[in-house]
Amino acid sequence: MRNEFDRIKRLPPYVFAEVNNLKAKLRSKGKDIIDFGMGNPDMPTPKHIREKLKATVERPGTGRYSTSKGINGLRKAQAAYYKRRFDVKLDPEDEVIVTLGSKEGLANLAQAITSPGDIILSPNPSYPIHPYGFIIAGASLRHLLAMDNGVFNPELYLERLERSIMESVPAPVAVIVSFPSNPTAQVVSLEFYKEVVKIALKYNVYILSDLAYAEIYYDNSPPPSILQIPKAKEVAVEFTSMSKTYAMAGWRIGFAVGNVRLINALTRIKSYLDYGAFTPVQVAAAAALNGPQDCVKEIRNTYQKRRDVLINSMARAGWKIPSPKASMFAWAPIPDRYKDKGSLEFAKELMLKADVAVSPGVAFGEFGEGFVRVGLVENEQRIKQAAKNIKKLLL
Repeated sequence: MRNEFDRIKRLPPYVFAEVNNLKAKLRSKGKDIIDFGMGNPDMPTPKHIREKLKATVERPGTGRYSTSKGINGLRKAQAAYYKRRFDVKLDPEDEVIVTLGSKEGLANLAQAITSPGDIILSPNPSYPIHPYGFIIAGASLRHLLAMDNGVFNPELYLERLERSIMESVPAPVAVIVSFPSNPTAQVVSLEFYKEVVKIALKYNVYILSDLAYAEIYYDNSPPPSILQIPKAKEVAVEFTSMSKTYAMAGWRIGFAVGNVRLINALTRIKSYLDYGAFTPVQVAAAAALNGPQDCVKEIRNTYQKRRDVLINSMARAGWKIPSPKASMFAWAPIPDRYKDKGSLEFAKELMLKADVAVSPGVAFGEFGEGFVRVGLVENEQRIKQAAKNIKKLLL
């Protein structure tokens, strides 16, 4: 009997597990851990969405299998959202598919388009599913340094991107872009996307864009979509999610839109793997997209208030954290006195001595070392308490 499995062996130790195990151990001893570690929305799903779910569940036949590509009404609602938000026209039949969250969509697309030995270009640091979804599928990775001294430099990144494509043998199948970024909260302009599309068209490389934080932005600066660029649909597919926009993380509804060939590939492989999300959940998701959007603004404002409290209170505690322009995270440099210990040891020390949980930057790739990710998932009072605890640690 085989004791080891090749795909599992290709995955590195899961750093999050070490942090989460310590958190669970401390909580079992009665510790109140203020948890900024996971991007898990704590706000309730808006009432009109919950009510739509309840009403739909009561209809006869709603417990039957759904359809893996998503019900027509939800795909039409997503197309309408793209037209309204980005002025991008999508065919709901051929250019939109519903996924069980953007994470599942990315992982299944990796399975659909990847052969062992294929090259994928992925940013580093990066949300783990971006590189590891392709590692699981058998691909080889080329990491693109995404930060220079804690800052994203678009010109340098584009130079690295084109150089990596030119130097890769065989030529890469796809490049992953993710803005607003998880974990770094960096944002980009349409001009940046224009250059990425130009490079992809030049070298016949697909673009996989993760736009999960499209509606979590601050200071009136809505993030763009790569599909706003002319000819982008010739090479690009984009993933979005209901999780953060409508506080629906546990509902597991996301989308992939764009390039017909990639959407068809994802549709084909999903048809073998699932029957789609529970139909009432999809109906409620359509109601969210088609209904009043005041709730989105309220959720965004809540995150912005938390961001401001976090940045100001941590500064008073002696920890300077750059203010993110978007996403539900702050990308925080480790205080100088902890630089030599690294992000994992700093995260452990915060839990053990300050009752605060964060995600170590090294969990998002080796180039994330020296930073931690702080989620805006605790209320303002608990953020202030965390700052008081950390101030004692830093004294």
